[in-house]
Amino acid sequence: MFLKSDLLYLRALESTDLEFLYQLENNTAVWRVSNTVAPYSKEVLQLYLEQATADIYSTKQLRLMICTLAHQPVGVIDLYDFEPLHARAGVGIVIAEDYRKQQYAFEALTLLQHYCQNYLLLHQVYCTIAISNAASLKLFQNAGFTAIGLRKQWIKIPAGWEDVLEFQKILE
Repeated sequence: MFLKSDLLYLRALESTDLEFLYQLENNTAVWRVSNTVAPYSKEVLQLYLEQATADIYSTKQLRLMICTLAHQPVGVIDLYDFEPLHARAGVGIVIAEDYRKQQYAFEALTLLQHYCQNYLLLHQVYCTIAISNAASLKLFQNAGFTAIGLRKQWIKIPAGWEDVLEFQKILE
């Protein structure tokens, strides 16, 4: 398995992931980073799972499950806005609360970068992170991403507006 490390592996979505995704997607604590404003029904998620096998070249996105070597799902990692012409894609990651601070995010991001560079032949990956999201800022900086810009008042929050940092990594 080429998307595997000593800690975890990445795999395609399966129908058995419905309950895990239902809990993850309906956790309001992560809605702001995923631009979600309403809960997902199991029916909607089931339809998503049925269509998730579509090719990244047609859907322009890919979601992979992050699983421990004991086959326990711990999170998801996404490629979005896939641009084959310009050889780039956005990256997003969510780790379930019970599994945070155990190196799963860093390891999954490392495996995804390898996949992007060696199989999708991407030149670069990028992400957008709210300045209050210290854990994600640290994760992407530790993974070799470079801050390339600040978007002022980019995300509306209850207290007003929040800035975000744009990051990118050239894959070599």
